[in-house]
Amino acid sequence: MASNIGMMDSAYFVGRNELLSWINARLQLNLSRIEEAASGAVQCQMMDMTYPGTVPMHKVNFDARTEYDMIQNYKVLQDVFNKLKIDKHIEVNRLVKGRPLDNLEFLQWLKRYCDSVNGGIMNENYNPVERRSKVCKERGVKASQKNSKSLQTNNAQNPGSGDKLNIPKMSGTKQKPSAVAIESDCSEEIQALSNEITELKVSVDLLEKERDYYFAKLRDIEILCQAPELEHIPMVVAVKKVLYAADEESALAEAQQIIAANQ
Repeated sequence: MASNIGMMDSAYFVGRNELLSWINARLQLNLSRIEEAASGAVQCQMMDMTYPGTVPMHKVNFDARTEYDMIQNYKVLQDVFNKLKIDKHIEVNRLVKGRPLDNLEFLQWLKRYCDSVNGGIMNENYNPVERRSKVCKERGVKASQKNSKSLQTNNAQNPGSGDKLNIPKMSGTKQKPSAVAIESDCSEEIQALSNEITELKVSVDLLEKERDYYFAKLRDIEILCQAPELEHIPMVVAVKKVLYAADEESALAEAQQIIAANQ
């Protein structure tokens, strides 16, 4: 099985576009970025499709946004791996950060593993949309019941909380600002902060796209340099020296020396 495939295996040369197409086709999703699968829910459902009935899908949160909720999804996935005796440790702390490379490598591994089961043939009887809808509906009912119980507990502890409070009026010479004025000031401040948040989100999105663009270029160069017929060429050796170096200045100097020595 592919549970212990090495980093130089062909599985890790699968591009992000091919991975996204594979995920979207199998699970009938519309992911456009690898990081969108960082919550772990996609991986859980992929294993649910590969081994029907093995994954406790009622524990999977498809709406996970916080790291805490994402970690719970990966706990479910790790339990499934343990149950199936799949020797694969999940780097949860890295994956929940949404880092492109970490999530890319894990999905590359997952694709190779799933393709190794039954030759990668899809289960025609598995309806991914219906499966997700059922899980989300069950989770919604449970959350509603939990909130209802919490509300009943609070009311029992504070029986008078539903009554109107008689607050004595304070007399004084200084007039307090009216509620309308306070509400107007708050609305303006909220609108200003909302506009600032929107601008920051746009900036972050642009930076993420730029980061992904350059990362993809570097990854393509790395794959090219690892080709057997090229990896021993002096120029390729010099490029890899720069790619993998911790100290950029010394690496550049060493790379230049390698090129100069072979001219």
